[in-house]
Amino acid sequence: MPPRAAVVLLTLLTMVAACGGGSAAKPTARPTPRPSAVGTATPVPTLAPPGALQLGQQTVAQNLVAPWALAFAADGAIWLTERPGRVRVIRNGQLEADPALTLRVVTGTGCESGLLGIAIQEPYAFVYYTYAGSGGNTNRVSRFTISGDELTSEQVLVDGIPGGACYHFGGRLKLGPDGWLYFTTGEGYVAARAADPNGLSGKILRVHTDGSGREVYAWGFRNPQGLAFDAGGRLYASSNGPTGDLGLCCRDEVDLVQQGGFHGWPEWAATTRTSFPQGSLPAARVPPIAVSGDSTVWAPSGMTFYAPSRTQQPTLLVTELKGEALRRLVIDAADPSHVTAQEIVLQGRGRLRDAVAGPDGCLYVLTNNRDTRGTPRAGDDQVLKLCPAGS
Repeated sequence: MPPRAAVVLLTLLTMVAACGGGSAAKPTARPTPRPSAVGTATPVPTLAPPGALQLGQQTVAQNLVAPWALAFAADGAIWLTERPGRVRVIRNGQLEADPALTLRVVTGTGCESGLLGIAIQEPYAFVYYTYAGSGGNTNRVSRFTISGDELTSEQVLVDGIPGGACYHFGGRLKLGPDGWLYFTTGEGYVAARAADPNGLSGKILRVHTDGSGREVYAWGFRNPQGLAFDAGGRLYASSNGPTGDLGLCCRDEVDLVQQGGFHGWPEWAATTRTSFPQGSLPAARVPPIAVSGDSTVWAPSGMTFYAPSRTQQPTLLVTELKGEALRRLVIDAADPSHVTAQEIVLQGRGRLRDAVAGPDGCLYVLTNNRDTRGTPRAGDDQVLKLCPAGS
């Protein structure tokens, strides 16, 4: 696909039906769960149904090294992470030559650790990264002060998140409409960690932006790498399925996250019950709203809700690493746990790591071909900007 002015014509394709999610005050899930929102649901105005997208494509920045996440500041500047340990800034369409921050992180060929998520709430930037702890690879969430185009004065908010030798570090950060900072953690390729409702691994957690009040928001995840809030304040997540764990493959999933809910792993891999002993795990779990199936791998990562117009219902866009695509999920406006259709929005740019709806009405996507698992092309890795045709 050429780097500029390629138009992607989108037509709604596959019909996908799914069950609802559940809500509970404690880490259990109800057999007949209901959708819930973060805090009090925000009234959503009536919007036109989503239609076909026509998006022109251009490259905003290139020659990045495994960019993992991006976030926008109030002035429109893009802050992004590179997994080897750098935070970069794109201002007025130009990539600043000097990093805003360089951290000593743990990463390696084929591994999933390093500098991962970023979120911006000025005057602070929040990042998630892996370092060499006394007990092995460890993850933490830290807050830095924004000073011009630099980050200074680290304050550690959450530390001691167990990492693995190489795999399943989670790492996505999102600021919720309730003011909490939400983040995902992987189970470090130790399935039993996700089965512990009180541990920090295989979870979606949240913390106040000053580091107080940390709590487990939802549990039972293998390696969640995507978070997105809809206009009503409901939280969605993407999670990678097994690659031989418990003798299973594939089964990636997208979930409507329920506070306190058990989302299945390792007792369930998407809609398949595994051989993991049930023990004290809940009899029911919050089921996914979309799955890749038992023979297809998406390897979903970052995601966002996006609409080309404020009068249209936003749809959920999910980046795929192994699938090398941007997938669009159309969610029923009357039932937030029901996907009515899905389609591929973007292909031909290799592995995709993150997608964020920009303040200018365009969509921003990170390629991830230099993460040691992809095949780099000229100019990789890149920040792609997709705007409605004619804008």
